[in-house]
Amino acid sequence: MRRAVAVLFACTVLLTACGGASGPPPAGAKTIATGLHVPWGLAFEPSGDALVSERTTGDIKRIPAGGGTARTVMHLPEVDTEAGEGGLLGIALSPDYARDGLVYAYYTTDHDNRIVRFRLGGDVEPLVTGIAAGSIHNGGRIAFGPDGKLYAGTGETGNGSLAQDVGSRNGKILRMNPDGSAPDDNPFPGSVVWTYGHRNVQGLAWDRRGRLWSSELGQNRFDEVNLIRKGRNYGWPAVEGRGDTRGGRFINPVATFSTSEASPSGDAVVGNRLFVAALGGESLWRMTIKGNRVSKPQRLYHGRWGRLRTVARAPDGTLWIATSNTDGRGSPHSGDDRIVSIRA
Repeated sequence: MRRAVAVLFACTVLLTACGGASGPPPAGAKTIATGLHVPWGLAFEPSGDALVSERTTGDIKRIPAGGGTARTVMHLPEVDTEAGEGGLLGIALSPDYARDGLVYAYYTTDHDNRIVRFRLGGDVEPLVTGIAAGSIHNGGRIAFGPDGKLYAGTGETGNGSLAQDVGSRNGKILRMNPDGSAPDDNPFPGSVVWTYGHRNVQGLAWDRRGRLWSSELGQNRFDEVNLIRKGRNYGWPAVEGRGDTRGGRFINPVATFSTSEASPSGDAVVGNRLFVAALGGESLWRMTIKGNRVSKPQRLYHGRWGRLRTVARAPDGTLWIATSNTDGRGSPHSGDDRIVSIRA
């Protein structure tokens, strides 16, 4: 009896539901949109409306800032919607979006992963092509950093050797100018590779000091949160989680999770707190950034909405969370997939 009471109390404190998405919503949570098809990327327009990419349809939809019906504003016909973990993945808006209207996307075709840009309803301009595609580990997260450069997380498609090959764009974090060219201050001349030794980068978020924090899927033992440093090697496939740094050759993660707890996807920073969405762990993880480290992760909303793909900070300071229950690996509830907002 005492154990049951303790478990119930813990679930209440963390605002979770131990048995899934039934019951009243947690305090401060709001359903923004329902009926989505595997939402993956999320980017906010200056108005506060959001653009969301659907992995398995190739559609980009607009969701009103206050929530409501998601309406298709662009379809990308080149997207291979049957490409395993590939498809239409990350999206990002130009830092000058209010002026130039440019949208960036990362998606899988029938022969590669690529990064493109376009205006809604306009022609698609390829920027980076030839990123190897596979049935797994396609990466896909893209975001503009505070330096005005576009960053992209890629996967090694199940071929670990690509992660250690700096001549390959797979198993990397890429950094490029808005036109897709390599910045002069990148660590490998003429290359868009920024860091290497990654398995499958899924989250990219910057803190108020301009530092990049990434979330990454492990294999059988440990998922990771990494503090990203220019030109460094993050160890895959030689190291999963923390391990032998071989005299400084590899960079250790700042936090690890067992793969059953996380399978992390998107991440977001609000103030000094880092949030990571978890797929297999069906949770939102919260950490406090302390210098170059983070506090012990706290598990929130465990099982409340199922698999969580993306978490993003909205212009009003709330967090929007996209589920991924209709991707063939989850247990969809009525209305899935959905986006919910919470107070950070």
